[in-house]
Amino acid sequence: MGPIGVKKHLAPFLPSHPVVPTGGILAPDKSHPLGTISAAPWGSALIFPISYTYIAMMGSNGLTEASKIAILNANYMAKRLENYYPILFRGVNGTVAHEFIVDLRSFKNTAGIEPEDVAKRLMDYGFHGPTMSWPVPGTLMIEPTESESKAELDRFCDALISIREEIAQLENGKADVHNNVLKGAPHPPSLLMGDAWTKPYSREYAAFPAAWLRVAKFWPSTGRVDNVYGDRNLVCTLLPASHVVEEQEAASA
Repeated sequence: MGPIGVKKHLAPFLPSHPVVPTGGILAPDKSHPLGTISAAPWGSALIFPISYTYIAMMGSNGLTEASKIAILNANYMAKRLENYYPILFRGVNGTVAHEFIVDLRSFKNTAGIEPEDVAKRLMDYGFHGPTMSWPVPGTLMIEPTESESKAELDRFCDALISIREEIAQLENGKADVHNNVLKGAPHPPSLLMGDAWTKPYSREYAAFPAAWLRVAKFWPSTGRVDNVYGDRNLVCTLLPASHVVEEQEAASA
């Protein structure tokens, strides 16, 4: 929905709107709004029907039960993973809430591995990476919700445990710190089925690090990309207008 409330000194810089004045309402003569950022002046109202419908359909008892299951699922996963990864921000009884944070910071020094490497490798196991480096840099925040089965929770935990073993290979000097299965992840079919394979690990292990993947496998569509370069440089796949005009002229000739 955007800013619900800001302090007075920030009001002149709120987004503006051509139909309904929003930015700088308190002092229009001193306003420096950043411009229009949404078709609707106060954000997307479509957010509310989704939340309202969920709450109305679940009811008080349903919401309570869903919250209990979400908390149970998070604690089950945190317990399964605690012997492999440090778990941050536990309560006095060692429990977590509906989500938990896996600490990966030590692996940067011991194995050269960062959260992005783990998130990318999870794609080879069939999972989209969880929230990365928030609210703590160098971590993964996992929120299983109430909707996943125990089998699926176990499958995700098994994937992270397997990845921990891959990290251990680096820590023990049994794999190249700069050229390994985590740094090379994800592994799309175009790479695995290409004529050339220069990796120090096998194609089979890159694609099928767990037994269940031979039954049901999600194939990443592309390999590792430079996220920082992509954020800083606009990459457009559309043809330039001049090229389109040339094609049209050639077709009409």
